[in-house]
Amino acid sequence: MQNLDRQSKIIAVLGPTNTGKTFFAMERLLSHRCGIIGFPLRLLARENYDKAVLLKGRQHVALITGEEKIIPDQAKYYFCTVESMPVSEKNIDFIAIDEVQLCADPERGHLFTDRLLHMRGRHETLFLGSAEIKQILKELISNIKFITRPRFSKLTYSGKQRITRLKPRSAVVGFSSEQVYSVAELIRRQRGGAAIVMGALSPRTRNAQVEMFQNGDVDYLVATDAIGMGLNMDVDHIGFASLSKFDGILRRDLEPRELAQIAGRSGRYTRDGTFGVTCSAKELDPLIATQIETHSFKSIRRFQWRNSMLDYSSSNNLKESLTVDPPNSFLKKIRRPNDEKLLFDLLKEKPIAERLGTTASIKLLWQVCQIPDFRKQTMSDHAKLLSKIFCQLIDTGNIDNSWLASEVRRIENFKGGVDVLVDRIASIRIWTYISNKSDWLCDALGWQEKTRKIEDQLSDALHEQLIQRFVDQRTTVLLNKLKSKKISGADVKPNGNVTIGGYFVGRIEGLKFVSETKLNGLADRHISAETNKALITEFRLRACALINATDSEFNLDSQGKIHWIYKGCHQLVAKLLSGKNNLIPEVRLININFLDNLLNERIKIRIQNWLDGYIRQVLSKLFSAQEANVTAPMRGIIFQLIENNGALPKSKVAKLLKRLDSVDFGRIRKLGIKFGRLEIFFPFVLKPQQARLCAILWAVRRGITPIPNLPLPGTVSFTYTSDMSIQFLAVAGFRRAGNLMVRLDILERIKGMLHSQASRGPFSLGKDICHTLGCSVDQAGDVAISLGFSKTKRTILDGKETEIVYNFSSKKRISIKQNKKLKRSPQKAIMQNSPFFKLRELSNR
Repeated sequence: MQNLDRQSKIIAVLGPTNTGKTFFAMERLLSHRCGIIGFPLRLLARENYDKAVLLKGRQHVALITGEEKIIPDQAKYYFCTVESMPVSEKNIDFIAIDEVQLCADPERGHLFTDRLLHMRGRHETLFLGSAEIKQILKELISNIKFITRPRFSKLTYSGKQRITRLKPRSAVVGFSSEQVYSVAELIRRQRGGAAIVMGALSPRTRNAQVEMFQNGDVDYLVATDAIGMGLNMDVDHIGFASLSKFDGILRRDLEPRELAQIAGRSGRYTRDGTFGVTCSAKELDPLIATQIETHSFKSIRRFQWRNSMLDYSSSNNLKESLTVDPPNSFLKKIRRPNDEKLLFDLLKEKPIAERLGTTASIKLLWQVCQIPDFRKQTMSDHAKLLSKIFCQLIDTGNIDNSWLASEVRRIENFKGGVDVLVDRIASIRIWTYISNKSDWLCDALGWQEKTRKIEDQLSDALHEQLIQRFVDQRTTVLLNKLKSKKISGADVKPNGNVTIGGYFVGRIEGLKFVSETKLNGLADRHISAETNKALITEFRLRACALINATDSEFNLDSQGKIHWIYKGCHQLVAKLLSGKNNLIPEVRLININFLDNLLNERIKIRIQNWLDGYIRQVLSKLFSAQEANVTAPMRGIIFQLIENNGALPKSKVAKLLKRLDSVDFGRIRKLGIKFGRLEIFFPFVLKPQQARLCAILWAVRRGITPIPNLPLPGTVSFTYTSDMSIQFLAVAGFRRAGNLMVRLDILERIKGMLHSQASRGPFSLGKDICHTLGCSVDQAGDVAISLGFSKTKRTILDGKETEIVYNFSSKKRISIKQNKKLKRSPQKAIMQNSPFFKLRELSNR
């Protein structure tokens, strides 16, 4: 082997999924005179065999798998499963093994390791796999060279999503047939239908299901980890419904590299992909998500190994040769696989032991033990089958034809549900495998054709059953009529409902046709296309009506969306986006399609013109103030007022206020601006229509969706709760005071009423204050405290009763000494020491 290693150029092409490794290997293979390439799946071997046939001709290309052998006399290029690679072939120029990291797989790893160590091309040997095996390959093969290939597209973790929220072109991955079926059933109910990919399906069924997904007949795929090996599909997102699997011995969490192998199927060539979790799967650990995104994993330190130099001189020698320890520390003896278990069990049977007199019989028994159990039944049941096959081969030299016919006839039934058909396909695959042992059967070619035909028929029946179970076909009749042009023309009802040939197919929303949501992806696509063709004239008529609509036919809802009233029905046509400033948002058309760009632009201009006029009309005083010819201090105040939706605390413009003269104050009043005790504001923005529009524009400017609800018109106060946005309510004209949200003008009035009563000494809250606020006495007391008043108790009626009274807070009280010096009452001193007292005096002249 060392001499052969020195003669052959050995290259490892390493990288994550979607790097073009297999394409590179195919190019290298077909550039040589002859070669062999081993794949991890029969499906992949067949797929690449078909590609090579187109390039080199059927007479030069061979296919060898456990269940299929096509070997022309002039074969030069062999496409095989790794297990079926012809190890006896020595005069081969090129050899490649795909997914070589499977050397570490606990079930099949020893087979990959054997091919890795013992198969070499005369001129070139190629190993394809993931980067985490680089170090161990260096240790095992001294003269190996490496080529690292980066992924063509980016892979990004998108977190957890519900099944119903998954975007089209998504694949959901589970790790049991029960989970796959339950997820597919949910998708059928919610989204129309899904294709199924599982290891238990035959390649023909899997190909048919994948083709259904690729063609867009369904927009979702539900799969087991069978999707992780070489299935190239247009998947944009992989969602893990589970992060653990039963590996034949116990249920374990998947390793990051296993998750990456599956997640890597998202994205195709240069198109980026995403992966995440769904159903009951927990969020991925951020470290694992990062490992998958960056394709960085711990190196694989040991490969699975089993001695391939077996001794068939006796049954004991065969058993001992199977238990030989690995030659170095980089190899790990595989836990006893099924073929060994079967061998050890069969050797205990007396009929078997009696027939093991020669080396050839022992070797034959080992070959029989290699027959795979596709049914995954109990070991004893499969052992009984193998025992019967072995005894027939020893006694007569071949398998009894009549017995084989009866076994196959039992399977040749194409009726039944999904699980029944899956079991029959697994059973016929066993006989397909056996039929490819040409020296075991009298008519091997005939049985190969027979079992292949049965498997194909079962696969077609299973495909149909999967469609019936997991794809909604309620609209098949309608689709056939549409395709055959037996019906045409669309009937549009006044409410927007659309029917074709008497069938309800959807409705028009705005200027867009929306298919009936219960239809599957295929139906939705065809019906939408056919209906859109039939509705072109209707769309153009509606477009012209919208362009020529009067202003009264448009309105703006509380979520910043614009409706057009057409034939008495509200049609959603646009929504607001952030624009140049609070008062000038932009318009984005929605629910409008199938129109040319010129009509779309004219529609957008019409809606934008209405919106601009509507905002200018409702907020006319803001625009008047903005456009007024005023002094610089006034302009600064007005600018900040408009930026704050018509109201702001005095403290924010204190410096500008000091620069105003008496003329400025008069002009400010004429512009509709009021100086309150707390804030400067436009009183008109507190009216319901104006407050609603200001709040919508503020939320749109900040991209807030959904826009919170506003209080009902006429509301002066309401109880504050923690889920309310104080900023949003402030834009609508409400301020928090105590545990209430109070309209600004009412709060100003209450402030004045409290100061008026406090000027005469301590006071109790009267009914007028509670009535103005529209609240209880306790709530009114909290409002007073929030405005700077203190609460105390005083005795009345000869000390027998007490009452709650309010006065200025001690923090704001001026000392008696200062009062005497100023010769003013404490209350008057407090009022006149206010920083805005002189401004109010000046403004009131």
